[in-house]
Amino acid sequence: MPRKVTKKLQRTIKPDRKYQSVLVQRLINKSMLNGKKQVAERAVYSALEQAAKTLKSEEPLEVFEACIKNISPAFEVKSRRVGGANYQIPFPIQGHRQQHFAFMWLVQAARSKSGMPYSKRLATEIVDAANETGIAFKKKEDTHKMAEANRAFAHFARC
Repeated sequence: MPRKVTKKLQRTIKPDRKYQSVLVQRLINKSMLNGKKQVAERAVYSALEQAAKTLKSEEPLEVFEACIKNISPAFEVKSRRVGGANYQIPFPIQGHRQQHFAFMWLVQAARSKSGMPYSKRLATEIVDAANETGIAFKKKEDTHKMAEANRAFAHFARC
């Protein structure tokens, strides 16, 4: 079995029931705990509606897509050992991996908050990400700053 997930090994995800969107279905899958998909589905749909209402938008899907676009990283840093020293080397990120990081950061940020139901926490994080603030957006900014700071080591990526 190959180390990297090739195109052939990737599963195709069917769109969700309500919005017919693969992105929403991926968020539902990332939000799910202990295999309870309907609980996650209810929470995500509620969060999307609350976020759209907060931003005074008609379409919750547009708000969510803007949120994901704002927190998707373009670069990441990987540690590589070169001549006895470890360097943080910046690498560009493509496609599904960008979305993977965006979803993981969004769910982590929502779970790290406390004092309210998950759907409310997720809604506030979606609104924050759409407005380019919040924990998930800060994570993206930190990743980009790290990549920019270590740009001098980019030539080690070709080694």
